Amino acid sequence: MSRWRKALIAGSVSLAASGAFVATSSIPSQAESSLVINYHCTGGIAGTGVDLEARMTPQVTQGTMNVRWDMSYESTQRFGSPGFFPKGSSLDLEGVVDISGAWVGQLRPRGGKEQEQLVPGDYLDLPEGLTDSAQLTRTGTIRFKPGALAIRFTPAEGEVMVNNNSNEIDYAGAWTHEYTAPTYDDYLNDVQKVTGLDATARLEFIGTKVAYISRREQNLGAIEVKIDGAPITSGLVYPGKDRNGDDMTGTETQEELWESVQLGYGPHTVEIRNTENKGAYLDAFRVTTGDVPEPPQHNQATCVLQGNPGAIDVTVPGGTTSPTDDPTDDPDPTDDPNDPDPNDPDPGNPGNPDPGNNGVGDGDGLTNVVVIPQASGTTSSTPKSTGPTATKYYKAPQVAKTPSGGVETGVAPDGERHPYGLMAGGMALVMGTAGGGLLMRRRRAEHAGGAHS
Repeated sequence: MSRWRKALIAGSVSLAASGAFVATSSIPSQAESSLVINYHCTGGIAGTGVDLEARMTPQVTQGTMNVRWDMSYESTQRFGSPGFFPKGSSLDLEGVVDISGAWVGQLRPRGGKEQEQLVPGDYLDLPEGLTDSAQLTRTGTIRFKPGALAIRFTPAEGEVMVNNNSNEIDYAGAWTHEYTAPTYDDYLNDVQKVTGLDATARLEFIGTKVAYISRREQNLGAIEVKIDGAPITSGLVYPGKDRNGDDMTGTETQEELWESVQLGYGPHTVEIRNTENKGAYLDAFRVTTGDVPEPPQHNQATCVLQGNPGAIDVTVPGGTTSPTDDPTDDPDPTDDPNDPDPNDPDPGNPGNPDPGNNGVGDGDGLTNVVVIPQASGTTSSTPKSTGPTATKYYKAPQVAKTPSGGVETGVAPDGERHPYGLMAGGMALVMGTAGGGLLMRRRRAEHAGGAHS
């Protein structure tokens, strides 16, 4: 190996070690801006009113644009459970984002949250976030503007026991709560007991079926059961008799004394009434919810967008490639009915022009993100942002024409090109190092000569 080549290698290593030749980029690979959206929801599970905040964040990655909404309650009011439901009910939210500019259409960010077992009035947990995405096949400016929000509650299928001491049961008459010994095996070891004509117990529930659970015991009065204010049959329930119609001689607990027919899903009432001046018990009501394929309309809340939250513009730079730039494309796409419209804004259309290029031309690899404030003169609060409203950047989703040997392209330099800059830098360092050493030697020699004189 020649001395010059060794010198060049040594210079290159020295420069790299000193940090003078390090390929870095000061542009972040991805930056985000968010827009705050406020909604006021009423009706259904929202009751008299619930305020929500959604933080909309567009994201651009390799060939894909995504919109994420982070959801939260804005005040102390919460969505509430409309009834008794087993674990597995779902609260689902769906937003709307109108897209205009280089990509035209809508994204519908969706998200759901499974709930624990519920009783009326329990708070409902919001989904952590809503998302939706689409293929990004074109460069240019895309505007993201938030729109409507839909709220749906879907009850879980199953059974829930409503104990006799629930606040949801209304009692009329001299009912008393009794704790019972575990040997009786009453539900949760307690019952409500009354001795008196026309004493009633009433429960409002949402479901498809209900059952009256109590004791069979001697000397108990006959019970009338009503659904939604009317008896289903003219017959009465006789807790003082066994299943064969004979008088009871002992006590049987947690007996299903009566069960309703299949009801339409929705709000109902069940009421028991003591028809004799004898004892009567209530242990529990069992509420059943059958399969509900679609979210019930009466549970849905209506959410209204508050003010004008503004929009976010995202610009993916680069020259848009026309169909004629690709010699394999038909130069006259209008003469073939199977050829797509090159101006078709639908990115999901597999016939978009130049699929190998994906509509993304040469660019600087950056995506410009600008938060557009709300229109002046509105009465809504100023939208908040996770950062300043100044321009931020994304990397472009794709680079169609990869420069040879560029930084971060993953392509090796052209074999016919020579690293003249690197060679010159190495030579300069070597020459400087050699010159400095020669000068130092001369000064040492002069100093040594002066000492001996």
